[in-house]
Amino acid sequence: MATFVDRVVLHLRAGDGGHGCVSIHREKFKPLGGPDGGNGGHGGGVSFTVDPQIHTLLDFHFRPHVNAPNGVGGAGSNRDGAQGDDLVLKVPDGTVVLSPDGEVLADLVGAGTTIEVARGGRGGRGNASLANSRRKAPGFAELGEPGERLDVVLELKSVADVGLVGFPSAGKSSLISVLSAAKPKIADYPFTTLVPNLGVVRLDEHTFTIADVPGLIPGAATGKGLGLEFLRHIERTAVLVHVVDAATLEPGRDPVSDIDAIEAELSAYGGLEDRPRLVAINKIDVPDGRDLAEIVRPDLEERGYRVFEVSAATREGLRELTYAMAELVRQVRVTVPDPEATRIILRPRAVDDAGFAIEETPDGTFVVSGAQPERWVRQTNFDNDEAVGYLADRLNRLGVEEKLAKAGAVQGSLVRIGDREFDWEPTLGTGIDPTAGLRGTDPRITERSTRPRASDRLAARKARRQPTPDLPDYGSDFDDDGSGSKDDDES
Repeated sequence: MATFVDRVVLHLRAGDGGHGCVSIHREKFKPLGGPDGGNGGHGGGVSFTVDPQIHTLLDFHFRPHVNAPNGVGGAGSNRDGAQGDDLVLKVPDGTVVLSPDGEVLADLVGAGTTIEVARGGRGGRGNASLANSRRKAPGFAELGEPGERLDVVLELKSVADVGLVGFPSAGKSSLISVLSAAKPKIADYPFTTLVPNLGVVRLDEHTFTIADVPGLIPGAATGKGLGLEFLRHIERTAVLVHVVDAATLEPGRDPVSDIDAIEAELSAYGGLEDRPRLVAINKIDVPDGRDLAEIVRPDLEERGYRVFEVSAATREGLRELTYAMAELVRQVRVTVPDPEATRIILRPRAVDDAGFAIEETPDGTFVVSGAQPERWVRQTNFDNDEAVGYLADRLNRLGVEEKLAKAGAVQGSLVRIGDREFDWEPTLGTGIDPTAGLRGTDPRITERSTRPRASDRLAARKARRQPTPDLPDYGSDFDDDGSGSKDDDES
């Protein structure tokens, strides 16, 4: 069973932030020493980094669910909660991170390349951090923000300088075994190679990598054989080498027709037209193999190919082939521009950007969308009236109330922020002093506690929309004046 995995689906969950703490300092002869609730720790994030020692995605195949540690909640005596450790996942060089619908999120090439995919949730602030000159002893704290949850697809595209392509049993695995220290499985039946093999070739001052791609057959680009699974592994190669069999016994096959079939599949796959090609006619040590190579050599050279007659068994012609591959790799590396230093791009917010938007739905609900107000709602404990009043004040300062009024909202209109719905109270942020009540309460909300909640209003609205059942027809039992139509003696 092959132990090479080059495509996996991961379910990522970043750590949740810890809740802030509500605490009042107390000691002998000093019962109210002020708020001392600590902040919650941030949740751990999930990142990918390229490790040259990793060559497959096998570990993720058996453990597709990845969870980062959560942040710890705050405590009294101004003790902040511990932050969750970031989870760094090691992936092979050439790993592509995709969304489930195929959008490329990152292309990880080069040792040490790192990207954070799922960000941990922020920790909530304790009441010590929420205290100010007006609210000296808050009776609430912020909740920790949930970490990001998403699914990603990892695809491995081997990073190699030279790619060996050809029909099954053409001798690609044999070539890579004698050119490098790689030890692929070699046998005399088709599709012996089920996984790509990578090898490092050292020749004088030249060093380059070579990849053996599983055998291709006609129709590989449309899903036949193993080609569709592994054609992606030759996308990053700088040089392609056609390995053709000079001793095949299959009828209708010869080196020229094999190359035409492979080129048709590469063209159907796309993106490989600009790669330089070499042709290695293998197995010239087999009887009649050398004669066939000499016959087809002129035809291939007329097409512009550099042809090498080689034998993986006797190593004849391999030195010339290796030097040719090294020279082409050197030429490609010279033409590749030097990598630019990472540029930091600053995108300041526009002066007229309020950070949120308001849209009215057909059913009359006003939806407030924006990263800041949605985060505030997630961090609010709606079981605490003082926390709700604090949220209303923040939204008012941000300008949400003003824009709601301009959008046509009136008192009692249904407003949705994130996954929360509530009735809009335009005077909630003004008038009564929010610090006049007990801790954990807000006089502006307490005095309206008898008012129906948004959930009750929504349920009543849905009930009114239910169709009225058809009433039975009583026309035969009553006269027009409403009296019974039946005779008294019959009744």
